[in-house]
Amino acid sequence: MKVLVDTSVWSLALRRRPADLSAPQRRLTEHLADLIKDDRVVMIGPIRQELLSGIRSAEAFERLKRHLREYDDEPLTVEDYESAAETAKTCRVAGLDGSAIDFLICAVTLGRDLRILTTDRDFERYAGTIPLKLHAVPRS
Repeated sequence: MKVLVDTSVWSLALRRRPADLSAPQRRLTEHLADLIKDDRVVMIGPIRQELLSGIRSAEAFERLKRHLREYDDEPLTVEDYESAAETAKTCRVAGLDGSAIDFLICAVTLGRDLRILTTDRDFERYAGTIPLKLHAVPRS
């Protein structure tokens, strides 16, 4: 099954040195490497934008931009944005707030039967209200 990798995971893998990672973080980044090797990673434009927006130096920005070009963006449709709005409404009724990008990520994963790999606990809360599939890192 394909996996949409959230900004939180990419950020951890791309911006931190392996020596600075905790054991669970290291397992997560190693699992991301396995997903990449197996061609199971899905990227969307808003996640690419979030990653690039966090880069300060022009040199690092260009380096990350070149690196991320290895991943094609999953095309987003009008239905994805409509589903994101509906998902946001469903979660709001249940007392859960979130960002527009979070709900777009939810809509894409639901509409394409993907799993999401994230460290953002908000997605666990959303999964209690919508049928979101979280991707767990296998225990070693």
